[in-house]
Amino acid sequence: MQKGYFITFEGGEGTGKSTQLALVKETLEQKGITVRVTREPGGTELAEEIRGVLLRPRAEIVNVTTELLLMFAARAQHLAQFILPAIERGEWVLCDRFTDATYAYQHGGRGVGEDKISLLEELVQASFKPDLTLLFDAPIEISLQRMRDRGALDRFEQEGVEFMQGVRSVYLARARLEPKRFRVINAAGTLHEVRGSVNHHLQALIDDWVSA
Repeated sequence: MQKGYFITFEGGEGTGKSTQLALVKETLEQKGITVRVTREPGGTELAEEIRGVLLRPRAEIVNVTTELLLMFAARAQHLAQFILPAIERGEWVLCDRFTDATYAYQHGGRGVGEDKISLLEELVQASFKPDLTLLFDAPIEISLQRMRDRGALDRFEQEGVEFMQGVRSVYLARARLEPKRFRVINAAGTLHEVRGSVNHHLQALIDDWVSA
């Protein structure tokens, strides 16, 4: 059986990646492709419980190592129970954030060493990586305005401009390091413009799938 593809949607807060994920699902299903949509942290019952612990605002300061370990604990469960089985069944998995987000948020935002993250990445994922990563990028001021328009903010969305700049910087640096996997999308454009760019980058995978 032909294996499915794993596509991740990355970007800082307010870049519109979740909206575009829903549109990609619609596009793929119109072509007869079986699609599963998920998110990180989360994706399974246990991983969603961990997500709640991670995102809920609290008075207690969350240790950065605690946060990092919880992220990868959720990811290990997600991979084993959802992502890998779906791909083996020939389904395409669309994931709202994955390990690149951990580098961006925990390294770029929190200052955790990349060596610690890569160690856990190897433990949990071995060599497994997305087939395609769509990185939605927009200037910080646009992201901030979109978050304000959305209303209530979670624990990560409440971080300041410096945190968001660190996140964006690491995302873009990772895209430069892996140009074959990443496609950087200008998320400052209109919904139509962004969707057109996404579909353009998605087409190569669709063509490969159809011709296999």
